[in-house]
Amino acid sequence: MFERKTTKTGTDQLGQTNRIVEGTTIKGNFSCAADTRIDGTLEGDFTSEGKLVIGPAGKFIGNIICTNCDIEGYFQGNLTISETLNLKSSAIVNGEVTCAKLSVEPGAEFNATCVMKSDVKNLKTHAKTTEKTA
Repeated sequence: MFERKTTKTGTDQLGQTNRIVEGTTIKGNFSCAADTRIDGTLEGDFTSEGKLVIGPAGKFIGNIICTNCDIEGYFQGNLTISETLNLKSSAIVNGEVTCAKLSVEPGAEFNATCVMKSDVKNLKTHAKTTEKTA
């Protein structure tokens, strides 16, 4: 039911979340395997195999590459999400977005170019199962 994430050293990442709390500002690049929540400010590049949440007080300026992302606060930059991007009603997004799925609540500000790329593997599998032969 729950997928267990492990790092190269074998550390179990399930249930662990990195937190940048309100009042904290980080300038630089940030990379991790676990999920991350930002309620402070992060300026730089962010890469993760997990989920990123930018809380209502959170502010992110830079580039993000991750699996899933929920935005309630402010984002400016390039956003690359391999699965789902959720924009809550308080979200403000400026920049360029690439994702597989996009969910936008009423009230969210979405001032971005958006490219949605579906999962090619799923399309190939679906085409083979629905293909009929004579």
